[in-house]
Amino acid sequence: MEVVPLDTLDEAGALGADVIEAAVRRSPSAVLGLATGSSPLPIYRELIRRHQQGTGPSYEQVRTFNLDEYVGLPAGHEQTYRATIARELTDPLGIDAQRVHGPDVWTAPLAEAGARYERALTAAGGIDVQVLGIGSDGHLAFNEPGSSLASSTRIKTLTQQTRRDNARFFGSPDAVPTHVVTQGLGTILRASHLLLIAGGPGKADAITAAVEGPVTASCPASVLQLHPHVTVLVDRAAAARLARLEQYRETYAAKPEWQGL
Repeated sequence: MEVVPLDTLDEAGALGADVIEAAVRRSPSAVLGLATGSSPLPIYRELIRRHQQGTGPSYEQVRTFNLDEYVGLPAGHEQTYRATIARELTDPLGIDAQRVHGPDVWTAPLAEAGARYERALTAAGGIDVQVLGIGSDGHLAFNEPGSSLASSTRIKTLTQQTRRDNARFFGSPDAVPTHVVTQGLGTILRASHLLLIAGGPGKADAITAAVEGPVTASCPASVLQLHPHVTVLVDRAAAARLARLEQYRETYAAKPEWQGL
C-alpha cells in the first residue's frame, strides 16, 4: 500500500487523474471501476477539465463499472448511481451509455442481481483501476462494518450512519433507500489497482484504521492492506492522525519519477 499525503484534495484529484489517464493510455479499452459520492469528485473534475482542454486520452473504447446501486429508486431517478456517474463523469468524457455499467436492480429477480453483476465483471476481464472512497465508519463501497472480507456482490442493508451521511443527496435520512446492491470486498480486491481518495477531518479516523490498524471486518476498508497495488491519496486533514505520516511523506518524496503510482 502506498499512502500519498498531500496538502489539498485538489492535489489528490490531480494525482488520481494521472493514474486513470495512464491506464487508458496503456490500454485504450481499459475497464474502470467507478465510485460515486463526494470523495472521487476531485478526480472526476480534473479528468473532465483535461478532456475538455484536449490534453486527456480518448475514452471511446473505455468501459466502466459502478461499485453499487440503490434498491427501490425508479430507473432514471437522478440519485441512482447510473444517473449520477453519467452526470458527474461518463457523459462529459464522451463514454457511450452502453459502455457504462452498474448493478441491475430493476430486473427480476432482485436476489440474483449480485450474481449477474459478478458475471458481467468477469466477462469484461476484470477492473484495471478501481476508484474508491471511504465512509466515516470505514465502510468501503456499501460494505458496512461486519461485512465479510471475502464477500461478493450482493444486497446489503445500510446503517443509519451511512444513511445520514448520504442524506445531503436526498434532503433527509428517511429519504435515503435502506438497501443497495454493492460489490463485495472480495470483488473489489480482484481489481488490478485500487485508488482510494479521502479528504477532510471526518475521514481521519477511518483512514488511520484502514491504513495502520488491524485487518478486521470492523473496518471494512482495512482489507486494502491485503491487496498488492493500492494507492491512498489523502489531504492534510484526512492524514492528520496517521502515526507514520512523516514516513509516507519521505517515501513519496524520494520515489523515482519513472515508477509512477
